[in-house]
Amino acid sequence: MTEIYDAIILGAGAAGLFCAAEAGLRGRKVLLVDHAEKVGKKILISGGGRCNFTNLGIAPDRYLSANKHFAKSALSRYTAGDFIALVDSYGIAWHEKTLGQLFCDGSARQIVDLLLDRCAQGNVTIKTSEVVRDIAHGDGRYTVSLTSFTAQAPALVVATGGPSIPKMGATGFAYEVARQFGLKVVQPRPALVPLTLAGEDLLFRELSGVATDVVARSGKTAFKEAALFTHRGMSGPAILQISSYWQSGEAVHIDFCPGHSADWLVEAKAASPKATIRQTLRERLPQRLADVLDEKLGLEGILAAQSDKALRAAEARLAAWAFHPNGTEGYAKAEVTAGGVSTAELSSKTLESKRVPGLYMIGEAVDVTGWLGGYNFQWAWASGWAAAQAL
Repeated sequence: MTEIYDAIILGAGAAGLFCAAEAGLRGRKVLLVDHAEKVGKKILISGGGRCNFTNLGIAPDRYLSANKHFAKSALSRYTAGDFIALVDSYGIAWHEKTLGQLFCDGSARQIVDLLLDRCAQGNVTIKTSEVVRDIAHGDGRYTVSLTSFTAQAPALVVATGGPSIPKMGATGFAYEVARQFGLKVVQPRPALVPLTLAGEDLLFRELSGVATDVVARSGKTAFKEAALFTHRGMSGPAILQISSYWQSGEAVHIDFCPGHSADWLVEAKAASPKATIRQTLRERLPQRLADVLDEKLGLEGILAAQSDKALRAAEARLAAWAFHPNGTEGYAKAEVTAGGVSTAELSSKTLESKRVPGLYMIGEAVDVTGWLGGYNFQWAWASGWAAAQAL
């Protein structure tokens, strides 16, 4: 027996749940399917279990895509303010941490419960532990063969995300569906991911556990946040952010003394001529990091013994210390996936395929990747909402 729906949504993560609820509330008969035993698994672990559900600084230029304009339509029509109003309507208390990041005071479970309640109001049929065996398209309908039944609908929404965090069941399934229907895929890669170090940078791995505020740069892009040294390389918010922009073979430049005046070491020599570089760095940086940087700078003796030229060279190096990552920690540690279904294939207004009527791609499956801090959740809500209005 084949079950008939108005829309079949594959993937019960943030984008899929929200799209299903919004379509259901518009009176559509919706089937939401996931291969996992429970819905919203990534939501539950996000933000340290408190779900960084959006950001007050949402703007299209904070998203990476081959088409930097693609996200504008959806983000402008379903805003952070819209989702905050929804959270408020459920009495969910929240707080802003840093840089506009909003978290639940309680638990990420509150966001999942909100989405499930909205799905229930929209009479959405939710089926978990269902693996897609086959997808066929003909006569204006999609036929999806699942583990225990078959469903048909004129619309199919793919919201299965990317392959980041495979231990949560993440796969590249969305790309398989895209290719089945002839849609181009921008090469996926891990994003918001720790970088690994080797070669001359190995010394810094000995600083595992040391964190400090820096400015991390790759090309013309820079982020001022904390960096953390790990036993494999570098992590922390500044590094995760810059990893999305970093290309293999390029250097990442770190400013270890952001906010310092241009001649701060020269000024330090005038103020404390008998101090050493190491002592001066220890006043500004964690001791272990200061000692390693001092060793690499190689300026022996007290500040008074150094020429202004040598001190300015040290300042310049500390302001743009070049690291040469040999890779990343991969999808296992990546918070999201960059790349994905090409935006050239999709309508920016509805997220529907331009060439295959009734086929929609939303959320992380699409080549739209946000900054760290709630941006990717907002893309999930906005893209899910945009597709739901067209179903």
